[in-house]
Amino acid sequence: MKHLSLWLPIRSIAFLLVFLGCAGILGQGLNEIGCWWSVIAVVLNILTIGLLVCLAKRNGQTFWQLINYQKGKTTWKQIVGITLLVLVVGMAGMYLAGFLCYDDFLYAPPVMIAPIPKVLAVINIILLPITTTFAEDGLYLGCGVNQMKNKYAAIIIPAFFYALQHCFIPTLLDGRYIVYRFLSFLPLTIILCWYYYRKRNPLPIMVGHALIDLATAAQIVATSFIPGLYQTMCGL
Repeated sequence: MKHLSLWLPIRSIAFLLVFLGCAGILGQGLNEIGCWWSVIAVVLNILTIGLLVCLAKRNGQTFWQLINYQKGKTTWKQIVGITLLVLVVGMAGMYLAGFLCYDDFLYAPPVMIAPIPKVLAVINIILLPITTTFAEDGLYLGCGVNQMKNKYAAIIIPAFFYALQHCFIPTLLDGRYIVYRFLSFLPLTIILCWYYYRKRNPLPIMVGHALIDLATAAQIVATSFIPGLYQTMCGL
């Protein structure tokens, strides 16, 4: 199976279509169903992982070979270093995007931590971090960086689509919001693709990535279990 990089836009398209489809079926606005983004993400993550397993198999590989995972290659120092880098660059990207788009360094879309049913919030804190890193890093590193010979293309193209997908998680048809989401993640995705291009080691990236999503899922659990917390956090 050649041209695996052609699958890079799939998640952006899938999230856009699912949110638009759900809004149409339920007769609600996109802003009304945005709180369900983490649930939708888990479902699409699982489908993405299934797709990656199938693509790898058709290419004569396992999923682990697709992402070039090698047991025993990673040290704790690498994991800690990349995790800290992910946290620092991730936060810096959001602060800068908030200032550029909303004139507010601390801006964050309230919908990202909106409460959902408690049972789903608990399930999410387990499934969201794990499935997201396998789906996203598997796609953009395995089918992106690993498949391109040109150094600059191997970094820039996967990083672009890696950041682009976040514009539709959740989908809101607001230009400023879309630009904000893209700029929030682009610095981080460029650095992750650059690091992976040099080291070909996905594990430190995946650990750091999972911790960021764990923090987000934890906030959703908090707002779902503690009455009034969501309104308080939105007012900060």
